[in-house]
Amino acid sequence: MSMIPITPVAVGVRWDAFARRPRRLRIGGEDVAITRVDRVRHEAQAYPAKRGPRAVFAVRTPDARLSLVYERRTRRWTVEALDASPMSSALPA
Repeated sequence: MSMIPITPVAVGVRWDAFARRPRRLRIGGEDVAITRVDRVRHEAQAYPAKRGPRAVFAVRTPDARLSLVYERRTRRWTVEALDASPMSSALPA
């Protein structure tokens, strides 16, 4: 299944400084472990002047895949897309 864009939701993120990646996120009062980072896209070269540079992390949690975004100018973390059934593509049809 593909990632579904959603209205950005503000989240809290615990950052692992040694591994240079997010480890946990707090969304809706729930603390969720990030089990894997699939991709990282740094938008440092071309970005809208209003928004500023940002980094987009494609991450996996035990229940879903998420597009986790860090906006440098506002120092804010948001979730902008999700796939609630990450294992469905691995199952035989």
